[in-house]
Amino acid sequence: KQIAFNCIPHIDVFMEDGFTKEEWKMVAETKKMLDPAIKLTATCVRVPVFVGHSESVNIEFERPITADEAREILRDAPGVQVVDKREPGGYVTPVEAAGEFDTFVSRIREDATVENGLAMWIVSDNLLKGAALNTVQIAETLIGRNLLKAAA
Repeated sequence: KQIAFNCIPHIDVFMEDGFTKEEWKMVAETKKMLDPAIKLTATCVRVPVFVGHSESVNIEFERPITADEAREILRDAPGVQVVDKREPGGYVTPVEAAGEFDTFVSRIREDATVENGLAMWIVSDNLLKGAALNTVQIAETLIGRNLLKAAA
């Protein structure tokens, strides 16, 4: 398929169940990081940008949460910037996230299709905020909480 000026809903090889290996990895890594019992699905799309991972995320919570409550919680999260203005351009795109270490959350809104649901748009520079930086930040957090001892 043509990649320029296009979006390709196919990254890596197709598996027997119709999902791609990239989609399987996204599900497996999320379960490993958050909770093996979490239910999720994904369609990974190749988009012609130089840098960046972008996700349209829908989350269903056990208890009610408003978009305003989610904004406040996310504003206090380390490494997260909330840019959520309900106006044209009031969100962050992959181009704007390029060169930044933070993850940007925008378009936070209540999802009426599920009970206690939120929808949001999330972008980051995948070359800076990837597995290596995440590993370092997790280790720093563990050391800061005295759950891991620093090497001598």
